[in-house]
Amino acid sequence: MKIVLKLLALVAASCLLSACDPQRIAELEEGVSTEADVRAKFGAPDGVWPGAGGERIFEYNRQPSGHQNYMIGIGPDGRMSSLRQVLNPGNFAKVVPGMPAQDVRRLLGRPAKEVPYALKNETAWDWRFMEPPNTSMIFTAWFGPDMRVMRTSTQRDPEAPENR
Repeated sequence: MKIVLKLLALVAASCLLSACDPQRIAELEEGVSTEADVRAKFGAPDGVWPGAGGERIFEYNRQPSGHQNYMIGIGPDGRMSSLRQVLNPGNFAKVVPGMPAQDVRRLLGRPAKEVPYALKNETAWDWRFMEPPNTSMIFTAWFGPDMRVMRTSTQRDPEAPENR
């Protein structure tokens, strides 16, 4: 009986991760679903960002193990105005030299990993994402001592089983 309960707990826990996101997303509708609906499906947001016109942007981060970060807009009327998976080439292209770290964080969500390189006086932020059809990749933004983007890079995820 203990083994069965442990297995059920493991299945439930894994469902709480990004594997259940497509179902949660399908159950929400822009302009109809409320903030309460979003919180019921996704829980408390990892962060809340101010948006245009009184909108609030809820961040739902799936890093470091997942390949998505979701930004869900809640309009001033309390209804969901947008739901975006932000780890994609279009958003990566917006990360340009000189961009402040806070703007990158707001655009892409919390990174999977932050690595300081003291000798080079740089810091690297990594985000995992999926390149279709199923290649795990890493997008990296490199910051200088002023925490402004110096450069970016993209590579295959060295920790993904298919890339070892």
